[in-house]
Amino acid sequence: MSLMDNLLGILRVRVKRGVNLAVRDVSSSDPYVVLKLGRQKLKTKVVKKNVNPQWEEDLTFTVTDPNLPLNLVVYDHDFFSKDDKMGDAEIDLKPYIEALRMELSGLPDGTIISTIHPNRSNCLAEESYIRWSNDRIVQSFCLRLRNVERGEVEIELQWIDLPGSKGL
Repeated sequence: MSLMDNLLGILRVRVKRGVNLAVRDVSSSDPYVVLKLGRQKLKTKVVKKNVNPQWEEDLTFTVTDPNLPLNLVVYDHDFFSKDDKMGDAEIDLKPYIEALRMELSGLPDGTIISTIHPNRSNCLAEESYIRWSNDRIVQSFCLRLRNVERGEVEIELQWIDLPGSKGL
């Protein structure tokens, strides 16, 4: 059995920016983000001395199990010691996958397909919208980091169908 037999598609995660991240060095931090989906692990570049970093980086994951959460951890890069954790978040991909399975097309740009509200079981800092944008379904998040005194990270999900893959 090849990877293509189990592959549903590609998830592109745009890591946009961090907001009011925790200070882990003397007066600032050197943050980067690590994303994990199943056994796959990708990271952004380090932004030096900035608690409001702009990453605007796309990280892509192959998706074989739509039930796996996407895990996000922010770290402070240190040269002489172990990198410090600056909070984490977990993203439930199921609402996004459900929207993709609706097989929508031709909607007006900006149409909101679904809204996920912040609650105790998710890491949302505000409502997350699954919307139609440029002929595709995207979901934007503002995530409140857990296990840290403060900080948020903004990301956006986008799905890429692969010819020859199992698909959703």
